[in-house]
Amino acid sequence: MGRPGLIGMAARTAVVAGTATAVSGNVARRQQNRANEQNEAQAYEQQQAYEQQQAAMAPPPAAAPAATDTVGQIQRLAELKAQGLLSEEEFTAAKAKLLG
Repeated sequence: MGRPGLIGMAARTAVVAGTATAVSGNVARRQQNRANEQNEAQAYEQQQAYEQQQAAMAPPPAAAPAATDTVGQIQRLAELKAQGLLSEEEFTAAKAKLLG
């Protein structure tokens, strides 16, 4: 059994080439998966940072103006009194209650 013939050599070369192609395909696929995972992690971190930045920049909720509301309620009571729906005593008592 000496050296392999031309067909044996071609077959061995084909096996080696096929194995090299399969291995390089797996390596490339693994590298691509790692790159994708890193990109996803970076995108997630950027999204979190953006959301924190937006939350920090949001203005605080405005407080309801209590004085304007009290004045408006007294004006409504005066209108009811003017229409005859409230007596002077009822108007005075309701106004005193609103003013504390």
